Amino acid sequence: MCEFCHRHGDGRKWYLQARNYSADMLSDARRRRIVREVLLSPASLIGSLRKLDRLEGAPAPVQRAVKGLATKRMKRDHFGQVVPLEDVAAIFELVNSIVQVPCVCRYASSHREVGYCYGITLDGSREWAELFGEESKPPGEGPDFSDVQPVSASEALEQIRGYEKDGLCHTVWTFGTPFIGGLCNCDRVDCLAMQATVQRGVQAFFRAEYVAEIDPEVCTGCRSCMRLCQFGALGYSALSEKASVDQRACYGCGVCRAACSRDAIGLRPRAEVPAAERLW
Repeated sequence: MCEFCHRHGDGRKWYLQARNYSADMLSDARRRRIVREVLLSPASLIGSLRKLDRLEGAPAPVQRAVKGLATKRMKRDHFGQVVPLEDVAAIFELVNSIVQVPCVCRYASSHREVGYCYGITLDGSREWAELFGEESKPPGEGPDFSDVQPVSASEALEQIRGYEKDGLCHTVWTFGTPFIGGLCNCDRVDCLAMQATVQRGVQAFFRAEYVAEIDPEVCTGCRSCMRLCQFGALGYSALSEKASVDQRACYGCGVCRAACSRDAIGLRPRAEVPAAERLW
């Protein structure tokens, strides 16, 4: 299991521990500051990516050191993990406050407010309202959170099923680890954290606790699954005319399953896959 499971989950999935969603954690001054900084300052997120781009010309030891420090800071303040749809459903059973909010990454890149993300807490409605009241947003900074939209667990899950058909990968996020306050739906073009992790070598989130696998006896070789994979983990054999999973590249999001009409794709616990068990 990932290091957060051992550190913040007593050896179980850390994002399925109810205490990590508690309103008491959200009320902590440091965590409230982190929430505001992350969600109301999208320009700083873009700036961080630009700094990583400029780092590419530096010597390899310098790159490793800087990227390592960046990952360490993110694990402390604002870090995520990929979760498949069934674990999203389990998270929604734990929390009792779900609000749909604008996606900060997409706002940073396009200045459009689109509600692909969710604020999730236990008894946190009042705290969210205080954080994102009308006075919380400095002029010209970030999307408008003054009118967050409460949704039920069933409504949110149905929306996320729709996102999955579009290939969006689900992730849970801390704001002052281990407090979990957000669930996002990401893609490589718009998600800054995914760009940092997959394209620039700065880990912003863990892979899922799973790895995808394809049953060759059921797969028809239609390649529909390949269209949805955000991580380039799916391939096709012209010899066997079947799709296959690169287990070392797979992040275990399970989104590929949404495209398979034959139910040929499943998820295995990462610990059961020797090639991927230590890859987080």
